[in-house]
Amino acid sequence: MIIKKSEYAVSAVKESQYPKDNFPEIALAGRSNVGKSSLINTLINRKNLARTSSQPGKTQTLNFYRINGEFYLVDVPGYGYAKVSQKKRQEFGEMIQDYLETRENLKGLMILVDGRHEPTQDDIAMYQYAQYLDLPILVVATKIDKIKKSQVNKAISVIKKSLGLRDKDQLLTFSSVQKFHLAELQGWVEDRLED
Repeated sequence: MIIKKSEYAVSAVKESQYPKDNFPEIALAGRSNVGKSSLINTLINRKNLARTSSQPGKTQTLNFYRINGEFYLVDVPGYGYAKVSQKKRQEFGEMIQDYLETRENLKGLMILVDGRHEPTQDDIAMYQYAQYLDLPILVVATKIDKIKKSQVNKAISVIKKSLGLRDKDQLLTFSSVQKFHLAELQGWVEDRLED
C-alpha cells in the first residue's frame, strides 16, 4: 500500500456529519490508550496526523482520515475509560453503535487489544458485537514490543482464547515502534477495499 496523501477530513458525532462521498471506510475500535492513533500514524507513515494523547479518553468523536483521496480510516472513541462519566460512556456507545450498524460503506473493523494483557470484558463485547454485525474483523494485539519474545506466543494464545477467536478472523501482533506486521496490516486493509 503506497500512501501518497493522507489528511484529517472530519470529526462526527452523528450520521448527518459523516463524509458524503461514499468512499469505503475501515474503522478502528479499542479501549482508550490501546494505541489507535499510533497505529493510524504508522499505517499511513505520518508522525502525528492522528493525535496521540497521554490522557486516555481524549477521542470523543468519530474521526475520519481521508487516505489517497480513495478511502477513510475511522478512529472510533475508546471504550472502557473509567474517568468518563456513565452518561458520556452511554453516549459514546450509542454513537459507535449508530455508526457500525448503519454505515453501508464500512468495509471492515480493526479491534485493537493491548497485547500485554488479557482482553477485557469491553474487548470481548466489541468482538462479539462485530460478529453479530457480520463485519470483517482483524484483531490487532498492540504494544507487542513491550513483551519478552519468549512470552509472545503465550500472549497470542490468551487473546485468542479470551475472545473465542473464529478461524475466519485474523489476529496480528503489532508494534508502532518496530513497525511489526505493518505490511500484513496494510494488506488486510487493501483486501477489504477490494471486496
